Amino acid sequence: MKIRNLFAVTMLTGIYSLLAASLFVVLDAVDVALTEAAVGAGIMIILMLGTLALTTSKEKVHGKGQNLLALVVVFVTGAGLIYGTLDMPSFGDPEAPAHTHLSPHFTQESVDEIGIPNMVTSVLASYRGIDTLGEAVVIYAAAVGVLLVLGSGAVRRRRKDGHVDDRGEEQS
Repeated sequence: MKIRNLFAVTMLTGIYSLLAASLFVVLDAVDVALTEAAVGAGIMIILMLGTLALTTSKEKVHGKGQNLLALVVVFVTGAGLIYGTLDMPSFGDPEAPAHTHLSPHFTQESVDEIGIPNMVTSVLASYRGIDTLGEAVVIYAAAVGVLLVLGSGAVRRRRKDGHVDDRGEEQS
């Protein structure tokens, strides 16, 4: 099944993000679920719809050779990711390192080490501070990318030259 309508792909991406956020809630990672819902199903969809409004809603069809290279890259990446998960403990294993070392340390020592009475805030702001900074950098990079696309004026020039119609469709 191939979907060439980019609007449909955008909507499916939003649904996928909401399902992923639900999965994170089930896994007791509410902070990650909130981030996924806000960024994946919220901001990202708005940015993608804005991009579609300025460009075209149909995917450009490429030659068959390019699809084969993409398929190989996907399989190699997927195999690497699956290989990376082989030595992980099973879900809910009470002997997993996260349950035997990290959780007791965070719950018992965070107030003394960080000085913040709220344990969730101390974990997000201090123990996972680099991770939170990385998330902020990703959001900033996405915003800069969208502003570059919006400000490039390439779409307006193509419309002015008659290569794109008013619906954003490419004219041959």
